[in-house]
Amino acid sequence: MSNFDSDGSFENEWNERGELAWNEFDWERYLRDQEETTNRYLAFYENNLEHPQRIDEVARNMGWDDGQWDILENSADNQGTSELPEAITEDFAPDSDVYTLHKNPIFISTKAIYLRARRKWELIAADAKNMPQSIAVNYLTTLHHGEDQSVQAIHALEFGDYAMAISLFKRALSALNRTLALINDSRANQWTAVAAYRMDVLMSLFDLREIWLRVIGECRSELQRPVEDDED
Repeated sequence: MSNFDSDGSFENEWNERGELAWNEFDWERYLRDQEETTNRYLAFYENNLEHPQRIDEVARNMGWDDGQWDILENSADNQGTSELPEAITEDFAPDSDVYTLHKNPIFISTKAIYLRARRKWELIAADAKNMPQSIAVNYLTTLHHGEDQSVQAIHALEFGDYAMAISLFKRALSALNRTLALINDSRANQWTAVAAYRMDVLMSLFDLREIWLRVIGECRSELQRPVEDDED
């Protein structure tokens, strides 16, 4: 689901960028470009809602096929090197010489799906007639908590700390379970707007779960790999 070097290459990449020196305007432009990438993912996602394998289909639409959607397969091949995998450094031109967390496919997909869930909820929660304030606030709180924990987990992935990533993704899953519990509560679904929202967004929340479970599974597989002798 993402490509990254798990042996300190993130830091090495910054050290090897030579004369790269961006000002605030450059970074603002870069961040806007990455926001557009998230919106592009969301557009593909909306267009593939009925696809039975929509997670992988959207990844192909984003150009993440040929192994880019397998998180650790590529990172394991690059352990001990000082370069990020070629596929990830070439993505999202013209700033292909710069790689940040914002280009991580797990980050992009997570942010996009949470954005979908949050936007749709905010539209109906803005009208007090649609639901009690307690439901509106509690649900948004679980969304924000799950997104925060998952982003921290992706940071851990970027630094190759798979054990920490697993722990943080498990926390994100716990928050997601609370989100699902709230949206499935019979008292909340007595409100027409909430019931309609649930029908529209429920599968997206399960897609988030599927993505994170894939990541956790691959992290565990990586942790079970025999440690190679440094002299090799």
